[in-house]
Amino acid sequence: MGCDQNCGLLAAAVIGAVVAILGGALIPVGNYFIEKTIKKEGIIENGTIAYENWIVPGSPVYRQFWIFNVENPSAVMENGSRPILTQRGPYTYRMRYLPKQNITENPDSTVSYFLPNIARFEPALSIGPENDTYTVVNLAVVAAPALYPSSFVQTLLNVWMKSSKSFLLQNRTVNELLWGYEDPFLKKVPFPIDKKVGIFLPFNETLDGLYTVYSGKDSISKTSLIQSYKNKSTLSFWEGPCDMVNGTDGASFPPFVKRDDVLQFFSSDICRSIYGEFDSDQVVKGIPLYRFIVPPGAFASPLINPDNICFCLDKVISKNCTIAGALDISTCKQGKPVVISLPHFLYASEDIKEGVEGMNPNKEEHMTYLDIEPTTGFTLQFAKRLQINLVVRPAPKITALQKVDFPFMFPILWLNETAVIDDSKAEFFRSKVTNKIKLLHLLEAVLIIFGAAIFLGFLASYLICRAQKVK
Repeated sequence: MGCDQNCGLLAAAVIGAVVAILGGALIPVGNYFIEKTIKKEGIIENGTIAYENWIVPGSPVYRQFWIFNVENPSAVMENGSRPILTQRGPYTYRMRYLPKQNITENPDSTVSYFLPNIARFEPALSIGPENDTYTVVNLAVVAAPALYPSSFVQTLLNVWMKSSKSFLLQNRTVNELLWGYEDPFLKKVPFPIDKKVGIFLPFNETLDGLYTVYSGKDSISKTSLIQSYKNKSTLSFWEGPCDMVNGTDGASFPPFVKRDDVLQFFSSDICRSIYGEFDSDQVVKGIPLYRFIVPPGAFASPLINPDNICFCLDKVISKNCTIAGALDISTCKQGKPVVISLPHFLYASEDIKEGVEGMNPNKEEHMTYLDIEPTTGFTLQFAKRLQINLVVRPAPKITALQKVDFPFMFPILWLNETAVIDDSKAEFFRSKVTNKIKLLHLLEAVLIIFGAAIFLGFLASYLICRAQKVK
């Protein structure tokens, strides 16, 4: 009887070990089936789950604008005082809610498409109507010296500025500032130039692209990576590696994202590719996500991050490429002195802030992040923050700029573009992806723990019985 009991205990321990081993074996087997499913459904091809979510945004995309109002306009224009700025907003627009256009599946495992640009004002999400008026920098006056550096031409421009009563500052509605207006100074200029100016002119009912991205059909690790933008792999704006179009458009990334990945994505808004690094784990609507943020190093001085040297074009405003936090994008804005930064000059050198008062950078409010579901690579929540500034330079031939003593950056507005997966898409995602992965991992854990417990319990009993028998 003792032998039978010992044999039974040993057999039970063996069964427990087998169960635990089975649980462990499920890990690579489960991973294999997950990978197989993703390789089938995660490619950008008509009929796949990824394709349906890729064609149209899975959630509403909103862009909020905060306008920097000048609180001391008379002191600025008459005495050359530093502008004191306060932000007013948000003014909210719904963006990117139309499907991609002209989608073409190419024979080389790529897909081409255009992104439609559209903005619809959302009064319920805004602090006021689009005709709210603020005192802001004069776009045409400030841009004129950069576009026409000749002293003779600037003398002529000054005549037309004075006759149109155009100064360093102006009053404009939100709608005019964002989407464009006929400038009184430019209307006086007899040259054949565009008389309209605006921060995002032209935008509405235009198309961004042509984008060509890898579908993932030949290699899942290339899914969504941009092969070309406007039929080129470079931008012709920067030097060396900075000019490359790298990464995806940010809406999704190749599947199986890891925490130590550096995720690159291209943004036509800032005329460059940029990157994100892992920051933290997040849970959005029951879906575990990885948060990647654009780190300070992306905007660091070339002294800190030598990779940024090829973004340094204007060595005057950037103090010979030694300051951080601003990117001169005039080369992709037809020579207009536009500089982008993070809102309120987050991560920027103190030198950049010296031209104005009222900047209050805050990492939580002003950083850019993407929350990505790691198995599929889909971006399910994001916040893209960006500030638009104009470089104001001394111009002795232009009366409106004669009080300017040194070049400085004049903030105009900052934007916060956000999206989060909606409830129906989240439920679909949980049922098709998250819950199945959770169930598989739970089964693996239960089998391993249950099997190990049986193995250890009966093995211990077997050893105790043997010890008693020896006695």
